[in-house]
Amino acid sequence: MLSSEAVDLLNNELPLEQDSLLLSGDATNGLVLVDVVNCFCTVGAGNLAPRYPDQQISGMVNESVRLARVFSEKKWPMFAFLDSHHPDIPEHPYPPHCIAGTDESRLVPALQWLENEPNVTLRCKDCIDGFLGSVEKDGSNVFVDWVKNNQIKVILVLGICTDICVLDFVCSALSARNRGFLTPLEDVVVYSGGCATFDLPVHVASSIKGALAHPQELMHHIGLYMAKGRGAKVVSKVSFGMVKEA
Repeated sequence: MLSSEAVDLLNNELPLEQDSLLLSGDATNGLVLVDVVNCFCTVGAGNLAPRYPDQQISGMVNESVRLARVFSEKKWPMFAFLDSHHPDIPEHPYPPHCIAGTDESRLVPALQWLENEPNVTLRCKDCIDGFLGSVEKDGSNVFVDWVKNNQIKVILVLGICTDICVLDFVCSALSARNRGFLTPLEDVVVYSGGCATFDLPVHVASSIKGALAHPQELMHHIGLYMAKGRGAKVVSKVSFGMVKEA
């Protein structure tokens, strides 16, 4: 865990102002969940799973469930990426993880009800970047089609890891939006309380050959900071409003 001095230095040198987001039925909203699967979130569920209960990850899961319930009630579109790898095709530099066909690559138990929701699109991906992982053999893109078919103007992004899969997807989505590939998408919003990353302190990483230190709080902050620098809106609060009368 970072010292209070390190946290103060981080906030002073890389200040991150966060807004709040009010979602209403006036615009078409879409919820994107990135890799809220057992292997990244459930204690002991795989090589990259937390070894002990983790407050940041648990908070992300709770917020994912809360917002998914609201989107379900409103029948708003949702898109869930599921990291899923063939056991014989490694993803360097990571050890085998999220093995296809196992519980590792399934949504966490609290979200498995999404598998039967009619307004949810599930996408198994075998790479970090979900946007690239949505490309089909014929060149079409499942995520792009989802945005266009639902006429989505705002996507709200949650998931894990803030600085890896979430960030890569957000950056690609922003680039695609800027190139006009995601019309009518206007805003890519990252909810900080609905994102998390893993913790690998320096003293632990130093005992693992080839490992890079990955302090959780620092890398979470950097992931959010980078996303905002690329053009995403970063928010610390998400609320819902009534549809305006015509």
